[in-house]
Amino acid sequence: MTNFLAILQQSFVITFFVLAMMLVIEYLNILSRGNWSKSLENSPAKQIIFGALLGLIPGCLGAYSAVSLYLHNIISTGALVATMIASSGDEAFFMFSVIPDKAILIQFVLFIIAIIVGFLVNTFYKKRLFKYPEKHLHIHKMETDCICFDLKEILSQLKKISVLRLSLLIGLLLVLGFFIFNLLEGHHDHEETAHLILNQHDHPLWISITFIVVLTISFLIVLTVNDHFLKEHVLDHIVKKHFLRIFLWTFGTLIMLSIIESYINLEEVIGNNLFIVLVVAILVGIIPESGPHMVFVLLFANGTIPISILIASSVVQDGHGSLPLLAESRKSFVFIKLVNIAAGFIVGSAGLLLGF
Repeated sequence: MTNFLAILQQSFVITFFVLAMMLVIEYLNILSRGNWSKSLENSPAKQIIFGALLGLIPGCLGAYSAVSLYLHNIISTGALVATMIASSGDEAFFMFSVIPDKAILIQFVLFIIAIIVGFLVNTFYKKRLFKYPEKHLHIHKMETDCICFDLKEILSQLKKISVLRLSLLIGLLLVLGFFIFNLLEGHHDHEETAHLILNQHDHPLWISITFIVVLTISFLIVLTVNDHFLKEHVLDHIVKKHFLRIFLWTFGTLIMLSIIESYINLEEVIGNNLFIVLVVAILVGIIPESGPHMVFVLLFANGTIPISILIASSVVQDGHGSLPLLAESRKSFVFIKLVNIAAGFIVGSAGLLLGF
């Protein structure tokens, strides 16, 4: 029962932090009106770098933007490949929550791989055959997306505070208070609990501070944005579409690992079959959905698989960022997945042979 409650607590903490990061990204996207590509010039090299940078944006926004730009003949096939290699979908949020120190390294490696493969694809395959009539970003141009900092408006919203805003503020305060209390007390109870299953050493101080900073920013966003943003972007887009799925995948994976490790020495079994695990990770990465990849994040966090397998899986998978492409052009989807599979297998195999 103690183990179950620890896993439940860990799952909620991870889920809240992931959603808080999503909230910040969504906020920045709306604040910039989704204009990720205005400065893009007519240069294949810059398109690839731009595509890789889009892929580094946690969540699906960067991938959705790249698909739209590709189908509008604005960026090349190589640039779209670079985006999908660099993109880890919602799992990027998850990695920054569970393995934040390694997540930065993984993102950097993915960026380099994305640029290299993007240039190779552009050299041998330059076709751009499909067009799409609209963008996929959640920008509601006909609605009030303006995020203002009018003190009178903020005070007016707080005087007539909605149930949604109040609930979000209370939830964020509880999680924020949880981390601040443990930090001020100088204890590591939350870290020990959070890593009861992951079997890792305590995170350094800066990671706890990062949690607090992200949650504080999220609290200020919820406190000041208008009701439209809260309903359309926070409730409908983030909470309804992501909360339950992220929590269930996290909780289910941790429970599964806990049960398996009670009967099997998982590290020993996987350690003797790393190439098989690599192939499985790549095959799972083909699924255009966020969730399955979380298993490999937790296996790496637990020290069960090496970083090369996690990177290979990250190269192949892109969350549900490629779903619009699958809907519009199955040929393009298959082509890009095949390129990513080849890149993931080469990178993963080289990493295993070199001992990474």
